[in-house]
Amino acid sequence: MNRPPYSTYLKLVAVALFWGGTFIAGRLVAQQIPHMIAAALRFAVACALLLPLAWKLEGGLPKLTRSQMQATFALGATGIFLYNICFFSALERMPAGRTALFVALNPIVTALALAALFGERLGARRWAGIALAFTGAAIVITRGDLAGALHDISQSVGRGELFMLCAVCAWAAYTIIGKHALKGLSPIAATTYAALWGLLLLSCGALLELPQFHWQQLGWQTGTALIYLGAFGTVIGFIWYYEGVKAIGPARTAVFNNLVPVFGISLGALLLGEPVLWSMLVGGLLVIAGVSLTNR
Repeated sequence: MNRPPYSTYLKLVAVALFWGGTFIAGRLVAQQIPHMIAAALRFAVACALLLPLAWKLEGGLPKLTRSQMQATFALGATGIFLYNICFFSALERMPAGRTALFVALNPIVTALALAALFGERLGARRWAGIALAFTGAAIVITRGDLAGALHDISQSVGRGELFMLCAVCAWAAYTIIGKHALKGLSPIAATTYAALWGLLLLSCGALLELPQFHWQQLGWQTGTALIYLGAFGTVIGFIWYYEGVKAIGPARTAVFNNLVPVFGISLGALLLGEPVLWSMLVGGLLVIAGVSLTNR
């Protein structure tokens, strides 16, 4: 068996870096412009790149069946529309590094949803991993004050935390729909259609926010962050991630997702001067260990 080239692993590390950087870019954007406008601009950039890419690699987009249309719409509504509204809303209220830690819960929430909705069995090892990950998440969310949270949960869980938990649930729904509902579509075709549906929904919402928006708010820093979100955080990240899935398999590729919160915390500290709390380090390590145990 041929070993995959080292460039595959370097690309997957780069993907984790890009996705960790989306929390920094998202934090900058969320504090400057309304959220649905921000998300719509992000996916306008992404679609402008995905469409010619789909044409070059696959000769264009295939015609959808009715079930494929419904499935890609559901992908756009959950993983693009709902996720990004919650993503930007959370980043307006929370530090980027703390927000990035929540994304590590995606595989855990997805596993629980698959068990509840489709009867997928979770053995003792996976339940132990889920318990470990949720313990770590509780430490992160409560900033290490579990007893205080039990006395007054509002001290630990604010609107930012709730928005990010909703984003995790939206991404879990996107993952499950992609796994069970899509038949006969390539990853690029499915993602491009999902991005187009998401852009349509976000554009409708953005029209309502136009009175709150002035083009002067879109300075070079915000514009660069939006291009980064659309190009690196969406298109390049997606392509390289699926190259990894093809080369080394989905299970080994998914392990690299554990680097996303590591990069998110590091970049938040380096670029935004955010504090790194002990609860973030301890809780984050527990979450990553729990996810690794669940996915073994």
